[in-house]
Amino acid sequence: MSDSSSENLILVSREPDGIATVTINRPASLNSLSQLMITDLARAFKDLGRDESVRVIILSGSGRAFCSGLDLTAAEQVFKGGMKDKEYDPVFQMEQCPKPIIGAINGVAVTAGFEIALACDILVAAKGTNFMDTHTRFGIVPSWGLSQKLPRIIGPNKAREVSLTAMPFTSEEAQKLGFVNYVVEGTELLKKAREIARVVAHNNHDIVIRYKSLINDGFKLDLHQALALEKERAYKYYDKMTTEQFKKMQEFVAVRSSKKSSKL
Repeated sequence: MSDSSSENLILVSREPDGIATVTINRPASLNSLSQLMITDLARAFKDLGRDESVRVIILSGSGRAFCSGLDLTAAEQVFKGGMKDKEYDPVFQMEQCPKPIIGAINGVAVTAGFEIALACDILVAAKGTNFMDTHTRFGIVPSWGLSQKLPRIIGPNKAREVSLTAMPFTSEEAQKLGFVNYVVEGTELLKKAREIARVVAHNNHDIVIRYKSLINDGFKLDLHQALALEKERAYKYYDKMTTEQFKKMQEFVAVRSSKKSSKL
């Protein structure tokens, strides 16, 4: 099943296995974002987050690029208008989305595209992909999280270099620093993203959602507070577990043990 937004610039597809795909589809402009596309992208993630049939989301860009950033011909409209409304902020909606988001990044992810990539939970990038922060080059202050998220992932010194020089940051380097999970050949990009999505979709969906929230919420706290948060949520969950849930856990272990024994 598939649907599309205005002028097919943001495509959304839903598969029977619980995997949804969002595609930024303006390849002739290297998927630069217009005001309408920003709004549609935000709406797509809000809708998918509420769709109970969706278990995991893949975000990609069509053509030679993931996203080359904001369409600067629309800059004044975006910065003075809708960007301030969280309802139409795609990064905010991605951060609020309870479903895991896998970014399939190819070509370039520039500025706004870089920030959208940072809002993903898992990143797969094609070999030779460049991440680039051009805020300092064009005289724009970031507002989708780049100045705060990147230093927390790759360290403040490297983040300062990336942002203050506005020089490209390769997928291979990003992987070494823990920002990108996998670097693959371009022809294998969506295949790898779907491979990860299928594994996630196969797991306990309730726990996947709870775990994503726990990691993301805990990351905002110091370690002492984060550990306390983990215990608090875990104990609340344990108290609500039923006898049937414990039986299912035992059955799962029993099945795994029998499979291991049959291989000996």
